[in-house]
Amino acid sequence: MDKFKIVLFDGVCNLCNSSVNFIIDNDKKNIFRFTSLQSEKGAEILQKYDLSGSNIDSVILIDGGKAYIKSDAALRIARELGGIYRSLYFFIILPAFLRNSVYDFIAKNRYKWFGKKDSCRIPTPELKNKFL
Repeated sequence: MDKFKIVLFDGVCNLCNSSVNFIIDNDKKNIFRFTSLQSEKGAEILQKYDLSGSNIDSVILIDGGKAYIKSDAALRIARELGGIYRSLYFFIILPAFLRNSVYDFIAKNRYKWFGKKDSCRIPTPELKNKFL
């Protein structure tokens, strides 16, 4: 599993599910694997990296044995997608408190703006190997 970068996401959030679809569609190097924060595997990873429940409002990226949350995770994911998305990594130069305040505002309103599912997504048979 260490050769893959793991993305933990809110499995009931429509914005988060759309983001996972976007990452899958643009992951030309096939380096990302996914699990929802609500899954058993997600809970196991949260515990392994000592991430508390307060991070549940965040996308989490596990890369090289290190956990990244919020804007750090999102920008690192964008960098790996390449192309024009790679240029978004430029925003890493901004202080984390600025980047994360924008991230937190979107996270706080994601259900209101984008909706919520009653249950976590179930991958299609073609995408099953991308999920833990």
